[in-house]
Amino acid sequence: ETMQKTFVLQDFNAALGFVTRVGLLAEVADHHPDIDIRWNKVTIALSTHSEGALTEKDTTLAQQIEDL
Repeated sequence: ETMQKTFVLQDFNAALGFVTRVGLLAEVADHHPDIDIRWNKVTIALSTHSEGALTEKDTTLAQQIEDL
């Protein structure tokens, strides 16, 4: 099971900045999403692979990403 969302940013530089901020959150949480960058679109996919399901780690990181 995976939680996924695509964020639309202003341009490629904004997308890269967003990914950097997501990466910093992920490092602190020790929980790393799959990230796909397409010019101004960033798709984030969260899943706890070791559990084979969504966990609190996923929902917590998803909320932190939304707050960006």
